[in-house]
Amino acid sequence: MKKYNISIIKGDGIGPEIVDEAIKVLDAVSYSCGFSLEYKEYLMGGIAIDVTGDPLPEETVTGVLNSDACLFGAIGGEKWDTLPRDKRPETGLLKFREAMEVYANLRPAIIYDELVNASTLKPEVIEGVDIMIVRELIGGIYFGQPRENDGFKAFNTMVYTKPEIERIGKQAFELAMKRDKRVCSVDKANVLEVSQLWRDTMEEIAKDYPEVELSHMYVDNAAMQLVRNPKQFDVIVTGNIFGDILSDTASMVVGSIGLLPSASTGDKTAIYEPIHGSAPDIAGQGIANPIATIESAGMMLRYSLGEIEAADKIDAAIKKALKDGYRTGDLAAYDAKEVVSTAEMGDVIANNIK
Repeated sequence: MKKYNISIIKGDGIGPEIVDEAIKVLDAVSYSCGFSLEYKEYLMGGIAIDVTGDPLPEETVTGVLNSDACLFGAIGGEKWDTLPRDKRPETGLLKFREAMEVYANLRPAIIYDELVNASTLKPEVIEGVDIMIVRELIGGIYFGQPRENDGFKAFNTMVYTKPEIERIGKQAFELAMKRDKRVCSVDKANVLEVSQLWRDTMEEIAKDYPEVELSHMYVDNAAMQLVRNPKQFDVIVTGNIFGDILSDTASMVVGSIGLLPSASTGDKTAIYEPIHGSAPDIAGQGIANPIATIESAGMMLRYSLGEIEAADKIDAAIKKALKDGYRTGDLAAYDAKEVVSTAEMGDVIANNIK
């Protein structure tokens, strides 16, 4: 029997609740498909500050690097917002991504037929939407040096090197080869030198993938096009800050940020997490939607462990739960036959696998 070591970071707010449901589903599908998962939990974010005084303990970095993959919940909350910036949960997350060298953030945006009405867009606009956003994750303006805020003047620097652009570009083109063979590179080349280098480099990469159609789009237009006609996109590849914004736009196109998973991958390891935050205002109430985290677990099986059958079973189990009318509170208005709690949704999906 194959055995995989999975590092678990539950984090803050609703993080522990949604990760517990993903583990429940993972246990069901691993039993069904004949492999085993061994979990080890680590601290990061606000809970790590409370316990250790550090948002990213060294033990967490070492533990995740020594695992086959990491399943991650969410971090942060108002409780820690008054701390110095270098001590906040979000700073720990940026350091974590940098330490893991996970440079490619994969964010799928897929519309479920059962939830077409959850989007504010017309059904004919979003039916069949299946987009993969590939966001560069450890470069760009979030990590650029120098940076300064002296109370009167503040600045951040946006920097990308050609090798950084090449490695994220190749990821996008490789993904496109397995999909509809279309890549849209998003930048702001009309005003940013960084974006001109990005665009030139994408053109060079495209020569190695003659089957893939490459197009370019300015980020402001891309935001509009995602809302106007999302079906025109297959794979979108873009930098850190643009990808941050566009992936959240895509989440509203499909109807709920509680439905979208993500994978942060690199040469050393990969981290799988929902794109939503820790939502401390609903923590502990059993009403959080665990589907994005369960989908993230499915991505972990598919991309890091190569357990394709198991990943497909999770996808099918989620679709069946939605088809059968099960909804958490955030989706209660959309053809719900039964409104269920966080744990009950996990039970339904796990039972669909069993």
